[in-house]
Amino acid sequence: MNQIAVIGGGTMGNGIVHVFAQNGYKVNLIDVKQEMLDKALATITKNMDRQIAKGSLSEEQKTASLNNIKTFTQLQEGVATADLVIEAATENTAIKLQLFRDLDQFAPEHCILASNTSSISITKIASVTKRPEKVIGMHFMNPVPVMKLVEVIEGFKTDKNITQQILELSTALGKIPALTQDYPGFIANRILMPMINEAIQSLHEGVAEVNEIDTIMKLGMAHPMGPLQLADFIGLDVCLAILNVLHEGFGNPKYAPCPLLVNMVTSGDLGIKSGRGFYDYGHGTKDLVVAPNFC
Repeated sequence: MNQIAVIGGGTMGNGIVHVFAQNGYKVNLIDVKQEMLDKALATITKNMDRQIAKGSLSEEQKTASLNNIKTFTQLQEGVATADLVIEAATENTAIKLQLFRDLDQFAPEHCILASNTSSISITKIASVTKRPEKVIGMHFMNPVPVMKLVEVIEGFKTDKNITQQILELSTALGKIPALTQDYPGFIANRILMPMINEAIQSLHEGVAEVNEIDTIMKLGMAHPMGPLQLADFIGLDVCLAILNVLHEGFGNPKYAPCPLLVNMVTSGDLGIKSGRGFYDYGHGTKDLVVAPNFC
């Protein structure tokens, strides 16, 4: 498996490209917008510069890694010679299904089609292709160059040989793969999102304030960041989308999104990406400042 294609130049996509390129793989990064591709390359370069400053990467390795990356705005051209395609587009079912229809048409017959989805059914994605046995989930964690886990998700018809190839590939990238089956939220988000939702519900009910909730989980449970700060980091819109998948998939009211989360997303307070969520990110420092409406 030598030629990789990654669809989507956003945070997850550029992180996945970074890791593959740094490990010697040729990677085609595909996005419909040239500005997203340019931004992705700038982000990868900046992150590699950080590695150099920390002594974990040399200038020569950076140059070689960047030379492994090519960019494309045309899907057909970008995946024409791929052995593996990883889709890292926005977490939207309709968009992903159309992408996989197109990938099934444009990618070589031997090519494995993977999705970085954090919650959408791999079996459903695979069902729109003529190669469901070659469709699998590779759910990387953010930030991809730092986080070790890859949640590998088997669809209902995923071939066991394909699964084994992806597990071995993940290990070759310096990651630790964990295999899960294709049920709503898989494992990572089936456990994480109810915790975040409960933290938001506790805030909504006035049980504790933003700082107190996050402090209790950081100091009491040894979490590196509290659930409300983590929700801001993930994106409140993404959290809401995943909770909706869980709620619809299981039909269990315990997964119903908190009304406060729904209102925040509706108002455009999405966390770091919008400059405000449970915390305010528009003050120009790295200090955590609780958003004015929660003070």
